[in-house]
Amino acid sequence: MKKRYSYFIEPLQILSDIFLINLIVYFTYDNQYLNFSFLSYITLFWLTSTYFIGFYKVYRYTKVLRILTLLARQFFMFTLGFFAYFGIFREGEIVHNQFLILCSIFFIIIFFKFLSFFLLKGYRALGNNFRTTVVLGFDESAKKIIKIFESKANMGYKYLGFFSDSEHKNKHYLGKIYDVFDFVTKNELDQIYCSLSSLSKSQITEINKFSIEKGITLKLIPDSSELYSKNQEIEFYDDTITVLNVKKLPFEFAENFYIKTIFDIFFSLFICLFFLSWIIPILWVLVKLESKGPLIFKQQREGLNGDKFVCYKFRSMKINDLSNQVHATKNDERVTKIGAFLRKTSMDELPQFFNVLSGDMSVVGPRPHLESLSLIYQKDVNDYLKRHIVKPGITGLAQVSGYRGEIKKKSDIKNRVRLDIFYIENWSLFLDIKIIIKTILNLFKGEEKAY
Repeated sequence: MKKRYSYFIEPLQILSDIFLINLIVYFTYDNQYLNFSFLSYITLFWLTSTYFIGFYKVYRYTKVLRILTLLARQFFMFTLGFFAYFGIFREGEIVHNQFLILCSIFFIIIFFKFLSFFLLKGYRALGNNFRTTVVLGFDESAKKIIKIFESKANMGYKYLGFFSDSEHKNKHYLGKIYDVFDFVTKNELDQIYCSLSSLSKSQITEINKFSIEKGITLKLIPDSSELYSKNQEIEFYDDTITVLNVKKLPFEFAENFYIKTIFDIFFSLFICLFFLSWIIPILWVLVKLESKGPLIFKQQREGLNGDKFVCYKFRSMKINDLSNQVHATKNDERVTKIGAFLRKTSMDELPQFFNVLSGDMSVVGPRPHLESLSLIYQKDVNDYLKRHIVKPGITGLAQVSGYRGEIKKKSDIKNRVRLDIFYIENWSLFLDIKIIIKTILNLFKGEEKAY
């Protein structure tokens, strides 16, 4: 997998802007501003306003005019918030240096906004921070996007070639449309651009599914505005070419990734400190009294991108040779008495909060499976591999929706995967909290589970 550093650009820009704003306030040496309440307010208001305006949503194809528009919107909102502070918290007081501080913030932010924009373009023009791309189709629309890739190096696209069912004597011709599948497996690729007039609907559907499985961004080149839909975002690369970007999944946005990660860490620390700290010694005694063996059972499961990790659980079975091959079933003789209680209440899953803290799992997400079972499920369920684009969870939407327990028929795993994919495509922090609350409530129902 190619290492990605572009995800750090936006957080670094946010931190640098916050630092600069606070630095300007500091150098005014005015106690009316240099206090915790004002600095906290101005920082929080900046973060909130930039989020809703999309101030940091600057892409490779973004033009200078778009940046000027973002600056105008942000400074209008920020000016209102700036003066609102004094109207709410300092009413009736004479406050100096307001104009000086506001103008200083405007000047510095504008300067560094354009500085970072042009430095990044220059860096990309030198062949760094690039995205490898191929184009499917070779009609007029496809030729226009290819021309942009070849002529504008500062956008940071490394054009590898095109695929077309019509053969071409062109040095960039890579083969037929379906040759792209083999090409991707042998080469690192970031983005696929599809000309909608050159491909059939079934081809686009198949390429979209393939792109999701491989973690490749799919973009569509339209020939008519009628092709726009709610599942597509319009990108303007040039005055002559428009591209439809298949909308990103929630976890592809950096802010959502950080929100979920921070929530996972704090929630897991809370569980570890206030529950596991006293539960572990008690269970160690109870488990040891009933059967020989360790308290913690370790098992390899599939995680993010299908990578293997060691999943922790409280041991609920007697030591046996089939534990890594066969899931527990109802009335399984291998399950101990204390183990039956742990499984009934899902307490055997509690050590997985250590997996969350180590970065292998999330509190909420698709449940991790054994590799042997995952290979079987891939054959039976379409889009099964889409589960692997996020970290597995201790609990999930499928589990709180009733699909928890032994998998007896194909419909069981199909429904679980369907709900897992719905969760991935519709994630929000509120949904995570809702699933956690439902998980706690479901514990009292006591349904024995398979894993």
